[in-house]
Amino acid sequence: MKYLTLAAGLLMAGGAMADTPVLTVYTYDSFVSEWGPGPAVEKAFEATCDCDLQFVGTGDGAALLARLKLEGARTKADVVLGLDTNLTADAAATGLFAPHGQAPKFDLPVAWNDPLFLPYDWGYFAFVYDKTKMKTVPGSLAELAASDAKIVIEDPRSSTPGLGLLMWVKMVKGDGAKALWTDLADNIVTVTKGWSEAYGMFLGGEADMVLSYTTSPAYHLIAEKDDSKAAAAFSDGHYMQIEVAGKIASSKHPELADKFLSFMESDAFQSIIPTTNWMYPAITPAGGLPKGFETLITPAKSLILPADEAAKLRDPALAEWLSALSK
Repeated sequence: MKYLTLAAGLLMAGGAMADTPVLTVYTYDSFVSEWGPGPAVEKAFEATCDCDLQFVGTGDGAALLARLKLEGARTKADVVLGLDTNLTADAAATGLFAPHGQAPKFDLPVAWNDPLFLPYDWGYFAFVYDKTKMKTVPGSLAELAASDAKIVIEDPRSSTPGLGLLMWVKMVKGDGAKALWTDLADNIVTVTKGWSEAYGMFLGGEADMVLSYTTSPAYHLIAEKDDSKAAAAFSDGHYMQIEVAGKIASSKHPELADKFLSFMESDAFQSIIPTTNWMYPAITPAGGLPKGFETLITPAKSLILPADEAAKLRDPALAEWLSALSK
């Protein structure tokens, strides 16, 4: 009799699991790492949704869009989280995204009115260095290229920081972008597929500087009580990244996807971002930013290209980059 009872219990449990909707969110690897926002976001959202939130890491941000294009309407994703404004025009052109229909008020340096994508954090790209090891710090892109500093950068074909640097150089140097890349070529130790690999090499002492964010030193200061890392302030200004999420039109759980996007703009989600993704939240949490963020550099100029302009510049800028670095 006890075996029948056990079997019935297993069947009931299996039925309950089958009835629990699964929301699949494609994102980048660092978001779902044990130290990233993913675990805390998953726990907080599942407490509100009676669902199973499953994050799927797909490499870095640019690789995320490439996978989505490959899968097309057959994708298992309900939500895509981790694109940025350098990629949103290309993402919109796929026809895979549905309007979000939401209008929260954001704390961004620029106005936001994209009908398909909602921001969840933002920051500025920067070259991070160790103050105890580097005494002469470049103050511009040109000074970096003229220096003997060894740097690690990310590939713009697979990484949003890499693509951000491409747009940064193009926006500052214009027609002189290829010449700057030629001058930078001997500074570059290697080009990594994603941010995690690049930052790991920097921390391992394999480079003097790494392409990261002005907010990266906050991690070392807050999490490690280490104030030795800093972001170099460039007189050119710093290119801005706004990270976004969007709902897939073919989602099997559109209402749940909408609920996740709404949750993404809540205090519960936004309060997780500063000390896990180490970026500025799109909406400042009720408690404000953590102590330590006030020590970060403020760029002299905020640089960002409209999404459609970034899309038009991407291929020409990439061709310049490939040509300069292949010599």
